[in-house]
Amino acid sequence: MRTAVRTIAIAIAIAVVLMMATVTYAAQDRVALVIGMADYQSIVPLDNTHNDARSIAAALGDIGFGVTLSLDASRDELELLLNDFAFRSETADLALIYFAGHGVEVQGENFLIPIDADVTSNLEVQRQSVSLKQLLASVERARKMRIVILDSCRDNPLGDAIDLTQATQTETQSTAQATRGGGGLAAANPDRGTLVAFAAKDGQVALDGDGTNSPYARALIDRMVKPGLEISLMFRQVRDQVLRDTGNQQEPHTYGSLTGVPFYLAGAPPETWNEIKSNDEEQLVALADLGDTRSMVGLAQIRLNPNDERFNPNEGVAFLERAANAGSPEAQYLLAVRFEKGRGVDKNANRALELYRAAAEQDYPSALNELGFMYFQGGLGLPADPQQALRYFERAADLRLPEAQFNYAVLIDEELVPGRGPEDAGHYLYTALRSGNRDVLNILIDHPNQFKPATRRALQEQLKKFEFYKGTIDGSFGAGTQRGIRRAYGLTD
Repeated sequence: MRTAVRTIAIAIAIAVVLMMATVTYAAQDRVALVIGMADYQSIVPLDNTHNDARSIAAALGDIGFGVTLSLDASRDELELLLNDFAFRSETADLALIYFAGHGVEVQGENFLIPIDADVTSNLEVQRQSVSLKQLLASVERARKMRIVILDSCRDNPLGDAIDLTQATQTETQSTAQATRGGGGLAAANPDRGTLVAFAAKDGQVALDGDGTNSPYARALIDRMVKPGLEISLMFRQVRDQVLRDTGNQQEPHTYGSLTGVPFYLAGAPPETWNEIKSNDEEQLVALADLGDTRSMVGLAQIRLNPNDERFNPNEGVAFLERAANAGSPEAQYLLAVRFEKGRGVDKNANRALELYRAAAEQDYPSALNELGFMYFQGGLGLPADPQQALRYFERAADLRLPEAQFNYAVLIDEELVPGRGPEDAGHYLYTALRSGNRDVLNILIDHPNQFKPATRRALQEQLKKFEFYKGTIDGSFGAGTQRGIRRAYGLTD
């Protein structure tokens, strides 16, 4: 199956060039939801949050984001905003949420308080606020990068008067943890590929500022519009500027691990780490020395490019080894490929398999998908084990790797997955489209008949459910279905 799928994808990629000349993007590749809360109805109002939200929204708009700005939203309005943003984020490369307003920690979970909240207990905070988890869920399906920025720990508006004895909604939370009366938020632990940025490190209180904007918003505005500044370096520079501007009273902090692909907020996106400027490379080295595995992966990619004057395969592999030993699943995967193929290192099937498994144990989707192929066909000395292969494919698909979603749909369509039917195949094909794989789009447009009629009808049902298609559910992929497929992908005629 592996060879067949890849051969079809290559053939389709050649044929699709003419078709794509008639298509333009309907969805924006970078979208942002900017929220500012100031005129609270029942708790302490804030001075600069409206200014901060407006300034951040303007800065993001200037560098090409599709921005939705909301000021003083109620909880119900926030819910609607987040649901709409979640849908739009699915076809964006980057989805970003910025929240300026009151935020509190309740028993280890962070809550952002809407304008109409009237809270005196833990339970009321949970019922009347929006959680950080909800914000993360709204960006989680963006294709390449997800960012949530909280400028929301300026003080604790509830103080020590909050009733800590009232039961919370989540029974499994530890009752030993209490709302932090002194302000600040709890440390975040987002999924891989998602960055959460706090205006102040967990447990600290951020400053609202004496000027037009808070110190954190001002630093963001200064740095995010700078062309060619890689995103991890951008947040590092924001941290340094806020520390300087506040006399070390406030230290911003980021949580999470971004992918090893370089990304800019402003300017043309870099193809590879080799486009990183020399002075930025020095900062990458400094971050790597502090243990940042993403910087190690970036430096490895620079050293392993034979077309770069900095080409040094020994150093490149050493950077990957450092990152892999530090637990980076991406480095483990990249190193596994090198040991499997003998690129820059001697071939070593055992070492490759060990690294693939280490990355898969951390739910790294590409490693799971690769192990699925190995178990499906037999590879690296593994005996063919289709049932084990299915488990790997399913896990990679559920982690939204589009190639795995497509592979799993093919297996379901071929009736090789017990307990799964056409509706499941249609679902995985739809999610693969939304995840942004161009080969999947091309195959469904040009070669839909490789799937059985029941699967094609199931995909039409999915397209109709989300209002991309209004025609008959007949399994025939005519002009209407093709238009729906393109729209689901994020394209339009």
